[in-house]
Amino acid sequence: MEYLEPIFLIKTLGAIGVIAIIFAESGLFFGFFLPGDSLLFTAGLVASQGYINIWFLLAGATIAAIAGDSVGYAFGRKVGPKIFTREDSWFFKKAYVERTKIFYEHHGKKTIILARFVPVVRTFAPILAGVGEMEYKTFLRYNIIGGVLWSVGLLVLGYGLGIFVPNIDQYILPIVLGIIIVSMIPNAIDFVKNYRAPK
Repeated sequence: MEYLEPIFLIKTLGAIGVIAIIFAESGLFFGFFLPGDSLLFTAGLVASQGYINIWFLLAGATIAAIAGDSVGYAFGRKVGPKIFTREDSWFFKKAYVERTKIFYEHHGKKTIILARFVPVVRTFAPILAGVGEMEYKTFLRYNIIGGVLWSVGLLVLGYGLGIFVPNIDQYILPIVLGIIIVSMIPNAIDFVKNYRAPK
């Protein structure tokens, strides 16, 4: 049977490739466009079929997520306010930073955990924690909790469905699309709130 593209991509990249992408999305300034949620879920699904070792994925993705956020935090501490004056480009927009600032205002320190499940905010939250000079011990505590919940949760979800649902590969596209849609809901809610807010 021919596998759908996400599965083929993960088989081609292997566990190391998946782990590298998770690190890049979590910790590198340009990583916000990478598909962390759907990639982790699909990697778990592929692991359930015996193509990748699930234990290696669980350990590697969790470490990559935590290390990536720590790199983002260090970047924010070093760059500081300069990030707010950076000009818009074809992939960076000040709106990304503004969206994350609003998220911080609503959720405080818990943003480090909650942001794991929100695309774009996931990449910029640790950077803004560094910009805001959050104490690193506090940041690391929330970072570890969020990194474990996000990476282990999505990998186990994909792995479990792959084990218990027959012919799950036939449904991977709608499942992945569903994950993408659900992960975008917080952004959509923020957009509607900002649009309705008095100018």
